[in-house]
Amino acid sequence: MDIKAYIESGIIESYVLGLATADEAAELEALSMQHAEIKEAVDAFALLVQNNITAESAAPPAELKQQIMDALSDEFEEPKVVIMPPATQSTGGNEETKVVQITAPGIWRYVAVASIILFVVSAGLNVYYYNGYKSASDNYQALLDKQGTLEAYQAKYQSLQQTVNIFQDSLMHVVKMAGINKEKANDVATVYWDTRTKDVYVYVNNLPQVPAGKQYQLWAIVDGKPVDAGLIGDCAGVCKMKNIPKAQMFAITLENEGGSPAPHLDQMYVAGKI
Repeated sequence: MDIKAYIESGIIESYVLGLATADEAAELEALSMQHAEIKEAVDAFALLVQNNITAESAAPPAELKQQIMDALSDEFEEPKVVIMPPATQSTGGNEETKVVQITAPGIWRYVAVASIILFVVSAGLNVYYYNGYKSASDNYQALLDKQGTLEAYQAKYQSLQQTVNIFQDSLMHVVKMAGINKEKANDVATVYWDTRTKDVYVYVNNLPQVPAGKQYQLWAIVDGKPVDAGLIGDCAGVCKMKNIPKAQMFAITLENEGGSPAPHLDQMYVAGKI
């Protein structure tokens, strides 16, 4: 018998994976008891299956390998010799009869071995597909993050484009508001008043950082009286304020967060006439 050709025929792989027929399995087990090379090849492939699965997955329980090897080794145990007592009726001889009892594995033993192998394969595939899903999920999330970043840049660009359009509009009346005293000499803000729609925009060129609990408020001076023109929020570029039909000047004060019905003149920072 060509043992090398038999080993390379693929029968061992089919047997370990539980795909061999009953006749093929029986033949392999018989030959394994006769040829150490075949038994070693079976053990080696069983170990290879386990190693290949665990290489792509989390390590299975330590006792799982031993369960596989124990299940396989049981298939190749040496024939059992049973000494039968002398027969009560004999033809004259009283010699003990030696009966060689070869225990053939039943179908349930094959099922047990195949179940263990399939459990390892299934566990490996589950982890493999989970890893694939996790990778795809991470990539998808990265795309969402990039999309969110792009949308933020797009919003900022649109805001800046709006600012440019306001600056370039020839019908926009520009009111420069400078610091009201020497202490506030570097404070500057600009009001853009649309002479058609009467919409008001403000651009903070340079004002001190707003303290906690405070907020800047824009005022329009109409016929000598202050009119609330809106709170200056955290807007990019130019902030759109309230519609003001007419005004003689604009000013900015620092008020409590949420605004004030009347300006605190001692908290005025900048002002400018139209």
